[in-house]
Amino acid sequence: MVARYLVSPQGGRRAYPDITSALAAAARRGRAALIEIAPGRYEEALTVQGEVQLAALGDPGSVVVSRPHGAVLDASGSVRVHGLVLVGREADVVGCRAGSLTVEHAEIRAHSGVGVHARANTSVTLRDSVIVHGRALFSGAVGLVERCRFVDAIDNAVAVIKGAHVSVHHSWIGGSAIHGVRVSGARAQVTGCELTGTGKAAVMADAQADLTVAGCSITAVHAEGIAFIEQSKGSVDGTRVTDAQHGVAVVSGADPVVRDCVFTECRDTGINVHASGRGRFEDCEVRDAGNIAVFATKGGAPEVHGCRIARGNVGVAVTDGARGRFSRVEIEDLTSVALRVHDGAKGVFEHVRVERCPSHVEARGDGGTTASIADAVFRDFDMSAVEVIGQSRVTLKGVSAERGTLGFGVGEEAQLFVDDCAVTAVSSCGALALGKGRLTARNLTVTGSEAFGLCGTDSARLDVVNSEFADCATAGASFQDTCGGRMVDCSVSGTRGVAVQDNGRVDLVSLRTSLPVVKQLAKPAERPAMIVNHYEGPVFNAEVHGAQLAWNNNSVIQEQTSEDGSST
Repeated sequence: MVARYLVSPQGGRRAYPDITSALAAAARRGRAALIEIAPGRYEEALTVQGEVQLAALGDPGSVVVSRPHGAVLDASGSVRVHGLVLVGREADVVGCRAGSLTVEHAEIRAHSGVGVHARANTSVTLRDSVIVHGRALFSGAVGLVERCRFVDAIDNAVAVIKGAHVSVHHSWIGGSAIHGVRVSGARAQVTGCELTGTGKAAVMADAQADLTVAGCSITAVHAEGIAFIEQSKGSVDGTRVTDAQHGVAVVSGADPVVRDCVFTECRDTGINVHASGRGRFEDCEVRDAGNIAVFATKGGAPEVHGCRIARGNVGVAVTDGARGRFSRVEIEDLTSVALRVHDGAKGVFEHVRVERCPSHVEARGDGGTTASIADAVFRDFDMSAVEVIGQSRVTLKGVSAERGTLGFGVGEEAQLFVDDCAVTAVSSCGALALGKGRLTARNLTVTGSEAFGLCGTDSARLDVVNSEFADCATAGASFQDTCGGRMVDCSVSGTRGVAVQDNGRVDLVSLRTSLPVVKQLAKPAERPAMIVNHYEGPVFNAEVHGAQLAWNNNSVIQEQTSEDGSST
């Protein structure tokens, strides 16, 4: 049976004048105790042991227990606190040393200290309560936080460390100077929460933590919405991040699974994977990213499946030795490139749809820079559907490009391999090789180019087999300068232009066409510059005509005979 004790500063029959005296009386009896506290202010430090409940008699907030410095409540045993306001400074305002502690409908104000400290091997529940300025620290403890508000923590609002296991449900966390929830070498579940205005990542997992986030809303944070670092793992489901620097960041070996999330209006990136981070991202959406929607760099290796990207600057960028696999990706209405692979990175793209972007694929870098694109559709590109430069290598299979300027282009020393692809309604060229670029195409179809179906210039090399070029306004194929290669079992059809503008350096084997093949005159070779080295006499490095020389003279008279024999 629970023994009841009444505390009232005004006194009264069988009332204790302060909480400490009531606790002492309960301890002497050694029974479960209910201590009911009348409204008022109590400046006390409470040490609560055993099975004790402290409850405000009035409305929540009517009982204030405070100290100018130091701890306010230290619990051991099975302790419950209901409806109190606890105020302290420069210490743990509420601490649980042993056993369990439950705080309900309470307010904890921690100025320059910890609001609630759950020490190792304890269990602490916070429910329907407000924690102002201080943080809830779970160190090796078990915790449950439900329907709480954390306001302007000077550190992390909720810290889960050193093997602790804590669940945070349906709570609001705002204005934390560092993180909203930090999980370090521990486990935590954060569900149905709203986090806003944090100084760093709203939710952080580090030191091999295990973090689960579900159904949360994160807004207006100064850094990442969610961050997994230092080999942490876990999952993020059904969460929305708005106005963060990065929507979700995965770094240094971390490997989470992120599903059905929305990252919108992120100031830099929506999904950011770098420094050997990994991660699987399924059915996510990134809108209005300030820089890059999905970014893998510096050894990052994400897998992205079912991603929708709209508006913003760059769609997917894989750079600086990163690698990534991307499938079922839809991208539209960007201001820059949709898919970028740079500087030793490797990207694999399957089932991709891109619409209304200036450039749809951009590959650039050394020979280790590779991209493979299969079953893709690129529509309405202002510049190019695919651009491959540097020494990079790109393979296209089952790719169609519709309505733009240039379909597929390769330049410098890069290589482009095209298989079963189609280009339709471009204004410049279906497939272009220039510089020292190499184009290898099988079963390529170009239809309705306003200029060329296929074009090679400079010293490019082309190997085009079993391909079709239809209704190209200027030429089905045009070979210029010293580009070379072969065109085998191809057809050119239509009523406009010519079949081939031939520079004589590309083998035309089994060409099927009713249009003319036009031999292009080679550009005259430039004469080498004449150099005269005058030592004891003139020395010429090329045949010279019409030159007039003089040496060892104080004065020179130059005379030239005109065609009619007269001297000038």
